[in-house]
Amino acid sequence: MRLQLQQESTQPHKDVCTALGWCRDNQLYSISDDKQIWKWNLNGEPISKLCEVDVFVTDMHWFPSYSKKLASSTSDVFVISCSDGSFRLVSKSGRVEKTVASAHKGAVVTVRWNYEGSALVTAGEDGVIKIWSRGGQLRSTLASIGKCVYSLAWGPTNEEILFANEKDLVIKPIHVASKQIQWKAHDGVILKVDWNPLTNLIVSCGEEGRYKIWDSFGRLLYASSPFDYTITSVSWSPNGELFAVGSFNTLKICDKSGWTISRSTTNTGSITNISWTSDGTQLAASGGNGKVIFGNIVGKNVACKNLIVTLENDVTLKVHDLSQDYLEDITFRDKVINWSLGFGHLIVATWTQIWVYDVKNFSTPHVFDVKDNVNLILQSKNVFLTMDNFSGIQIYTYEGRLVSNPKFSGLRTEFLNNLSVGLSDDILAIIDKGDVKTSSIQILDVNTGKELDKIVHNMEIIQVSVSQFGQKSERCITFIDRNRDLYICQMKKPTEVFKLATMVDSAEWNDQTDLLAVVTNGQLVIFYYPKIVYVDRDLLDYIRNEKEEIGKQSTIQDFFDTKITIRRIDGAKITVTVNPYPIILYELIENKKWEQAIRLCRFVKEKALWATLIGMAIKYGQLNTAEVGLAAIEEVDKLQYIIDIRKIPSTEGRNAALALYMRNFDEAESILLQSRLTYRAIKMNIKLYRWDRALDLARKFKTHIDTVVAYRRKYLQETGQEETKPEFIQYSELEINWELIKEKIKQEKQKESNNKL
Repeated sequence: MRLQLQQESTQPHKDVCTALGWCRDNQLYSISDDKQIWKWNLNGEPISKLCEVDVFVTDMHWFPSYSKKLASSTSDVFVISCSDGSFRLVSKSGRVEKTVASAHKGAVVTVRWNYEGSALVTAGEDGVIKIWSRGGQLRSTLASIGKCVYSLAWGPTNEEILFANEKDLVIKPIHVASKQIQWKAHDGVILKVDWNPLTNLIVSCGEEGRYKIWDSFGRLLYASSPFDYTITSVSWSPNGELFAVGSFNTLKICDKSGWTISRSTTNTGSITNISWTSDGTQLAASGGNGKVIFGNIVGKNVACKNLIVTLENDVTLKVHDLSQDYLEDITFRDKVINWSLGFGHLIVATWTQIWVYDVKNFSTPHVFDVKDNVNLILQSKNVFLTMDNFSGIQIYTYEGRLVSNPKFSGLRTEFLNNLSVGLSDDILAIIDKGDVKTSSIQILDVNTGKELDKIVHNMEIIQVSVSQFGQKSERCITFIDRNRDLYICQMKKPTEVFKLATMVDSAEWNDQTDLLAVVTNGQLVIFYYPKIVYVDRDLLDYIRNEKEEIGKQSTIQDFFDTKITIRRIDGAKITVTVNPYPIILYELIENKKWEQAIRLCRFVKEKALWATLIGMAIKYGQLNTAEVGLAAIEEVDKLQYIIDIRKIPSTEGRNAALALYMRNFDEAESILLQSRLTYRAIKMNIKLYRWDRALDLARKFKTHIDTVVAYRRKYLQETGQEETKPEFIQYSELEINWELIKEKIKQEKQKESNNKL
């Protein structure tokens, strides 16, 4: 990936270009100290002079319009901050809609709309930060620090303001009751800050020539080496994956982790401001000598198995088939803004269309129109997802047929990215960012778009993903919270959440199986069968396959077949190959070839593989296979329990015992009661010390009341306790005849054995 710069030889501005910004129509507006506002097209050519102003302008910001729908229904205006202490609302045509005079004493240095466009914040040379309504009415004075505030930014929730206080960064909530966060961030005066709403990351730069990345708690994530000159501007791309850094005659593009992707030399002097287009494919930067430069992000590539697809220029993708050493260029009419490769298909989104290619035949794509820029593309085996801010989330088949348009109350697509959404063939999981007071994941049906369930967590969720293997009821969802803990839950029981690992930076499901790759504490770990926590969580440590150290804050980009692509914090992309035997084992079990699966495990002689086989065997009721596996890993107690289960005469009794083994107590009881095995249901609750439930069942079915009371008395006698439960005290006069009880139990077992109920 690199930045391709272009700069017109003739520049309309004759003095320092102080501010610039893209409107929704992808036209750039720039302002200079020559008091002129100019309009530019995407190719970097000046179109016309919009107007002249009678005052020096220090900053500008367009009204937020994330979609064409929003842009068409709101006033298309931008705000400019002025050196005379005022700020003004200016329409797209250049007419001043509103002037707020004497907003500050001295110059208004910076101004920013919030993400909803309902308020704006200003800061000035007087050190005062003020919040205004959309119409320019003063709402509140947020802070007064007595020193010039050079830069500020809204938080993702519009509930806090980030601003620079000389060498410190301050996050100030707009509500008085909340506490502010302040920390020393740089050794020199901070000149520029930016806060991305999707990743919740902060980037700042100072006079000492460094840029730094922070989380929302003020923890340092990355600090650059010093530049030769002061860094004067930083800006996040809309999706938060990249940010731009401007210095004297230098423009850098960096990954969100901090490492440098591209470094370009410019002829602009100090870069005063940087602005990205809404699709994140292009930027513009203003210079101290009045020049405006434009840059396109090109050279980005994605790989899947034997294919590499690279963006050669704005409208051309180059496909390279490594297995056949075959190259093909695909040229589009419009600019390519997003694409995805996986599951045998290439999905390409331009400004106006989506092109769906089968990787076996690039000559006959399926093409259909879109109404807005596609911000996200996700794929699964049979369907893919697109997301834009006009139509929201849409799910299509690979033939281009619209399947559904999932929605729920509070859905805001402008704040979602690939970490916030998980897709499989039948369910869709989305982190609900609409309600800042709760942290939850909405589960929706892919075919209907309707809500199915909801996962509620006690901490902010930052990443979610969905498994690709198995039936809908067996689908698993994993998520990582703000504390970097990894959790797993099943679609059929979303309330049963289990912690898999801690200190997790990234997690990704395999495209063919239930293998889960996790970067935990700087190490790559492969979970062969994460669902083991719902079968026998004692075997969880067995199914962990620890690979090499790859470094903290590494990100798993994809997990196709046996290859995992990982991006390390230093920017290096590495490929790790996993053991192919687990994938072979999944194929054998999917085809119900249990004997071949046992032979495979005997050949490999790996405990992780045996534990995977055991988990799936117990889940599918293959007791012979489970017995062989438990013997192989020397789990004697579990082996003995499985042997005891095999001795149970009825199929229903064995199924209930397996459910009990998997800690599904209610399910085990339900199986027994539906099969009219009342005694087994009562005895199961007795063994679990669920005395109240055992007595309730005995009363309900009017049988074995004396059995429950007898075992209760025996338990109290052995533990040296006295009866305190009123339900049992009323049977204190009941005479217990153990011989009679044993005879009744014997008859129950005989009836079950003979299947005579």
